[in-house]
Amino acid sequence: MIKKIDRYIISRLFVITIFMLLMLIVIFIIFDFSENSEDFTDKGAAFAEIFGVYYLNYIPEIIRLIIPVAVFIACLYLTGQMTERLEIVALKAAGVSLYRLLLPYLIFGFIITGITSYMDGYLIPDANKKRIAFESKYLQGKSEKVDNNQLFRQESDQTIFKIGFFNADENTGHRVDATTFAGDSIRETMYIQRMIWKEQEQLWKLESVDKRIMTPLGYEHVYVDSMDTTLNIYPRDLARTTSDIYQLTYPKAREYIQAIERSGAGNVESPKVQLYGRYAYPFSIIVVIIVGFSLASVRREGGKGFYIAAGLGVSFLYLALMKVIEPFGGTGEIPPLLAAVLPHLFFLLLGLGALFRARK
Repeated sequence: MIKKIDRYIISRLFVITIFMLLMLIVIFIIFDFSENSEDFTDKGAAFAEIFGVYYLNYIPEIIRLIIPVAVFIACLYLTGQMTERLEIVALKAAGVSLYRLLLPYLIFGFIITGITSYMDGYLIPDANKKRIAFESKYLQGKSEKVDNNQLFRQESDQTIFKIGFFNADENTGHRVDATTFAGDSIRETMYIQRMIWKEQEQLWKLESVDKRIMTPLGYEHVYVDSMDTTLNIYPRDLARTTSDIYQLTYPKAREYIQAIERSGAGNVESPKVQLYGRYAYPFSIIVVIIVGFSLASVRREGGKGFYIAAGLGVSFLYLALMKVIEPFGGTGEIPPLLAAVLPHLFFLLLGLGALFRARK
């Protein structure tokens, strides 16, 4: 049963977190606009587009990124305030253990974690798609293509496609070689001048198809001017960018990774790390609550100055560790899942250790 003190802590955490979110969002937008304003004006972006399209669709992603920081500051501020007023000492004297006092913080943390995870999995990707489309149109240096030349994709166990160039804007492949094997021997080859994706029919239109079918006496030559066909290759398998995972819902992101593996494309570890990181990131809210509560529940010299310094220091180290470890998972040097969860596990252990020390 939630008692009065629990309701007080949860409500205060909500209020402080929302206040911090609003402040951080405004600061984030101001800095981002000051950095990109010249590009906006040079490319002719209208004021209504900048704030009505770009920043309106950027805000959900900003919230996802900064909500652990906002919760951490709220936890430090509220707990530090209770510590300075000797309220925690009084609660301990009344028989309330530090572990029991942590309960409303954890309830709040799991609520925010659930909301953040749902937003990240099903609401934010659509906003990210619109934001990234705006960036590619109006911001310089935002090209995120992983590759678009000399692409090799495995269409099936027997067939390999080599695409000379893929135009992601038009969903069109040029100078395509397709080789089909029968055991260790080549059964058929095709040279395709162009392959065009037809979105409504969900199939490819192949143009200027030069086909050679192998026979015991040589080969049979067949030329086809145009043909429609279904392939186990989709535009998303060819037009990969570093932000693809962040534009897809959780189910679509899993399908995307399966498609990459099925097509035989390389560098599948990087999107895996990104997806696992998306799964794990909301749980950083639980971690920072434990760390913040443990740091602020003990009265320390420096008062509020200590809490501010601790908040900034821990937030910086947390984000730095995530950025340092992620590339190792992307290159396959460590498993992608481990790369995604290791920073959270590390700080969770630190938080639990600090909580045990604070209990004494």
